[in-house]
Amino acid sequence: MANENTLPLYDKIWLKYTFSRVMDSFTLFFLLLLLGYRIFYDRNYSIPCVLAMLCESWFTFTWILTMNTKWSPVRTITHLDRLMLRVSESELPALDLFVTTADPVLEPPIITVNTVLSLLALDYPANKLACYVSDDACSVLTFYALVEATKFAKLWVPFCKKYNVQIRAPFRYFLDEDDDSNRKEFPEFHQDWLRMKEEYCYLKGKIENAAQNSIPLVEEFAIFSNTDKKNHSAIIKVIWKNKENLEDGLPHLIYISREKMPQHPHQYKAGAMNVLTRVSGLMTNAPFILNLDCDMHVNNPKIALHAMCILLDSKGEKEVAFVQCPQQFYDGLKDDPFGNQLVTLFLYVGGGYGGLQGILYAGTNCFHRRKVIYGLSPDNDIQIGKKNGGVINGNSY
Repeated sequence: MANENTLPLYDKIWLKYTFSRVMDSFTLFFLLLLLGYRIFYDRNYSIPCVLAMLCESWFTFTWILTMNTKWSPVRTITHLDRLMLRVSESELPALDLFVTTADPVLEPPIITVNTVLSLLALDYPANKLACYVSDDACSVLTFYALVEATKFAKLWVPFCKKYNVQIRAPFRYFLDEDDDSNRKEFPEFHQDWLRMKEEYCYLKGKIENAAQNSIPLVEEFAIFSNTDKKNHSAIIKVIWKNKENLEDGLPHLIYISREKMPQHPHQYKAGAMNVLTRVSGLMTNAPFILNLDCDMHVNNPKIALHAMCILLDSKGEKEVAFVQCPQQFYDGLKDDPFGNQLVTLFLYVGGGYGGLQGILYAGTNCFHRRKVIYGLSPDNDIQIGKKNGGVINGNSY
């Protein structure tokens, strides 16, 4: 019997899509027949016919590429039980969480708040987590919303972990009425549920009221009084610090609005990610990073542990550079007739990429190995950033 400490933390299951392969091959065969007819038998060389042949040639070429890509797809299965046998909670690596937002009107702060709350409530030691929010609008409203959300998080995070809540973005959780029977059967849970919903409604009301009225620029918000979102110095504020380094506490929460100058291009989200990487490298310097857009939330609280199964198990090969998670969109149409859930991209084409080397980075929902982002080989063990850095030294920099 194999030693449990030597068993792999994840497995790749090779899938046999025989029917799909046959249909793809038939499609390619008919495309080649069509091109053969165009070239050898169709003597009409008018502009429309030539354009049609060029389009059909390009489609055939892309079909060959796609067909080869998804020919041998894989599905990755992680083993959380083996991970916890091999690594204790105190030995899990630190993880920096990046959230990016750019416009408090198009991306209302309550949406960003829900994303942040779902991250703060991850099933992962709180002293190993640090959440960085990049605000490219330099909005006092976004900062105010995060400050107020921290107060709610002190109640929300323990509630989620006590009752093993799966969807930890409050706005989605309280839309689900499937827990009616549980709330009636368990009075304590019912009371806590009512309290959490009341507290969330209070938080939402405060943020909406702040959006309609001016926020008092007290000392905490004074730095935003004369800022131009397109021309201002960097603002970095530690909203919450896990001072006691508690595993079951609240993770660090840091607000960042990077420097903006009209004469220098800011490179949009890519520039924000670069700044988040540099700032976090000096403050917490976690070896792994998760980046999310502000309008996304985690619907599996153990997702960080699943990612660690892959990132910590090299299988004797080179280390994995990043782990891309699929996206799922809520409030979609039944049966997804327009393909909004991107099933083809993540399940079929993405699985094929996994069989070749690895899926493409989708720009969000991704765990990165920090040293790879810095341009180093995964095998390079050089310490990056400030060793033993911590979120200290006040609120603004």
